[in-house]
Amino acid sequence: MTPTTAATRRTAIAHSELDLSHVVVQLMKGVVYRDSHERAWRHLVQLQTQARDYFDVMGLTVVVDEAEGYAFLRSLPHDETDDAVPRLVARRTLSFPVSLLLALLRKKLAEFDASDSDTRLVLTREQIVETVRLFVPDSSNEARLVDQIDTTIGKVVDLGFLRRVKGQETTYEVRRVLKAFVDGQWLGEFDRRLADYARSLNLDEAEEAGQ
Repeated sequence: MTPTTAATRRTAIAHSELDLSHVVVQLMKGVVYRDSHERAWRHLVQLQTQARDYFDVMGLTVVVDEAEGYAFLRSLPHDETDDAVPRLVARRTLSFPVSLLLALLRKKLAEFDASDSDTRLVLTREQIVETVRLFVPDSSNEARLVDQIDTTIGKVVDLGFLRRVKGQETTYEVRRVLKAFVDGQWLGEFDRRLADYARSLNLDEAEEAGQ
């Protein structure tokens, strides 16, 4: 047996021991992280081509960022899919508060990466509230404002961009997959989004005052 044949056989055996179905199931559930889905991540890294071929027929592509340690499914551009293929990954319209918090967290992550050697950005609830408070109009109802921010934090947790730190219910890790969804262009529109959000809040307060 030649060295090339032996290497090919070892590769084939290694792949036969990997579990594509496990990878597929985990990706269908949501983002796969290197630190919390160790088995699925290990198999996915070696089965990227097979996974992409599998999801391609559904109009989906597998995005893998090995440097950051995450992978997720994204719909193929419309011009690359058959019109008969239904969209399996729904598009979501985000509210102003959620958009604002995502932008602020993305900016925090960029600042963190530029100044810290750690890989995990962890923020307390109080830090998040103070960050958002700087960008919203003054409110005479402090308790209501904090409740609104808490609600927004919960929605961002549900979206998968924040994760509660185990054993510390008021401490959150900013998930690095946020970088894939809030890109430079999105951040470039931050001022416009913030202005829209401020106008929305002012309108709400004006309506309440008129009641």
